[in-house]
Amino acid sequence: MWNRLASSTASAEEGKSVPVMPEFRYTPREYDGPDAEKLLEMRKQYMNPGIFYYYKKPINIVEGKMQYLYDESGKRYLDAFAGIVTVSVGHCHPIVTEAVINQMKLLQHTTSIYLNHQVASYAQELASKMPGNLKVVYFVNSGSEANDMALMMARSYTGNYNVISLRNSYHGMSPDTMGLTAHSTWKQNIPQGFGVLHALNPDPYRGKFGNNGKEYALDVQDLIQTASSGQIAGFFAETIQGVGGAVPLAEGYLKEAYKMVRDAGGLCIADEVQTGFGRTGSRYWGFENQDVLPDIVTMAKGIGNGLPLAAVVTTPEIAEVMSRRLHFNTFGGNPVSCAAGRAVLRVIDDDALQDNSFLVGNHLLSKLYTLKKKHEIIGDVRGRGLMLGVELVKDRFSKEPAKVETLAVFERMKDLGVLIGKGGLHGNVFRIKPPMCMTIADADFLVDVMDMALSEL
Repeated sequence: MWNRLASSTASAEEGKSVPVMPEFRYTPREYDGPDAEKLLEMRKQYMNPGIFYYYKKPINIVEGKMQYLYDESGKRYLDAFAGIVTVSVGHCHPIVTEAVINQMKLLQHTTSIYLNHQVASYAQELASKMPGNLKVVYFVNSGSEANDMALMMARSYTGNYNVISLRNSYHGMSPDTMGLTAHSTWKQNIPQGFGVLHALNPDPYRGKFGNNGKEYALDVQDLIQTASSGQIAGFFAETIQGVGGAVPLAEGYLKEAYKMVRDAGGLCIADEVQTGFGRTGSRYWGFENQDVLPDIVTMAKGIGNGLPLAAVVTTPEIAEVMSRRLHFNTFGGNPVSCAAGRAVLRVIDDDALQDNSFLVGNHLLSKLYTLKKKHEIIGDVRGRGLMLGVELVKDRFSKEPAKVETLAVFERMKDLGVLIGKGGLHGNVFRIKPPMCMTIADADFLVDVMDMALSEL
């Protein structure tokens, strides 16, 4: 069916020449479940009303294959958001799928009170990907859980309470990680954030010091000296802020901030939930792009290619603090999820997906920079590898967010076959974070579609 739909796209636009999606030899199954209208009705009646959905007319996604998704009619879309940066190696990648099915047939669940080869082997394989002495792994189920544990570790190990995170950051939705997060849109009106201090965001585009990381880091020192006892437990940072709109940290920032934090007795925590596993192309872990070595690293999302899996990795010395009390996580280290995680590591290496992220990402960046020259509404193009952002503004001097225009382009790109993310505090940043198997042809298609949508404003 998809071949017929793809070939008819151009004729469906009443004479307009629209971009044509790259060929992909795959036929989705015929869908016979509830349609989108019925599902939306069910969702409104039975599901949490706080859960938002994309698009004025939500689409019913029923199947996925590698970098593509299919709706109920069989229409194919280029997935440029990867289930919110979660599908790392491709939808239903055959190696990951086979590993999951094989493990499901043997053992679906046990816990850490028993030995199991999947969890122990995965811990060893994951630790081998880490630099320095980051060699002890704790498995949990989500990025929020991972950051929760990292926060507890930092406070327990140092004996200090205050922690610092960045404005515009996102670290989760649990009560503690909501406190670390610095977006009003994601913070419920409840007591949260006890002991959390938010430092000036080292944003090269909107920040007052441009790309000068050393200047921004002075605010970390100021917080330590004026808003804490002078001793802190830790410092959390994403290397590229994900929910915040694909904002990279100013050059040299982490090296300066890490020194200040350690001088104040704190641990440095790298949130790699979105930037890990080769997505930035240039390095396997995002923090390596800033030439630093954290004390604790949290990871989730792409770690399991869509399965519920997350991890905290630290040094043996810091890990020892958890032995002071009993610790347990029912689903942490589930054998099925660990089988998926092991397969993801193999696929990233065997399919050279870090290299692909670098090559396709650089090509895409170049094309987006060219697009910026054509469209005045594009204020900034940024990011690394396949973790990119395009910010729309009403004018480049004031940088006033172009919220309405962003929504219009967002909807139009969907109609033309590209599903893209949207973020930033004002919702005016396109988040381009596809599965890492995206091709050069896909990147060209995405830019052509964005170009057409922007031209129609």
